[in-house]
Amino acid sequence: MTNAPQPPQAPYATIAAGCFWCVESEFRRLPGVLYTRSGYEGGHTESPSYDDVCTGATGHAEAVEVYFDPKIITYREILDHFLTRAHDPTQLNGQGPDLGSQYRSAIFYHDEDQLKQAQEAIAAAETSGRWKAPIATTLEPQAHFWVAEDYHQQYYDKYEQSRGLPHPNHVRKRLKWAQESKMSS
Repeated sequence: MTNAPQPPQAPYATIAAGCFWCVESEFRRLPGVLYTRSGYEGGHTESPSYDDVCTGATGHAEAVEVYFDPKIITYREILDHFLTRAHDPTQLNGQGPDLGSQYRSAIFYHDEDQLKQAQEAIAAAETSGRWKAPIATTLEPQAHFWVAEDYHQQYYDKYEQSRGLPHPNHVRKRLKWAQESKMSS
């Protein structure tokens, strides 16, 4: 995926799963993903900043909008990847060292069809045997997505461009992706 501008009419998913840097990089690599942007969703404060959200007091989650080409990847396939590979959906309020409701696992659905597909994807993940604990991902209606500050957008790409080396978390992700590719071939 290139750093193309936001597609005007493309469908999109809004998801949260810990730090948005990791979530965004996870989805940017998938075929059919056209554009991603990090932001804040699900809270009660108007125009929150990163510092506001980090307090946990705004009710927002760090979230990512994933715009996609439905001829290449479907909304359900994005959800399946989200629930089985992108993060641990059994952890409600955190991923790894990031703890708090702002790091919750959530699917912010835009309409009844997305809600139904999300319910079905969660049910499938529950019965897949992939997870030993119940899925904790919440389903929340999409209300208002507040775009995060520019330095959060495509953070891992910017980090690598400025330092000449990939971010340590991105190195771990790349190793995970390589291992998954080996296992699936």
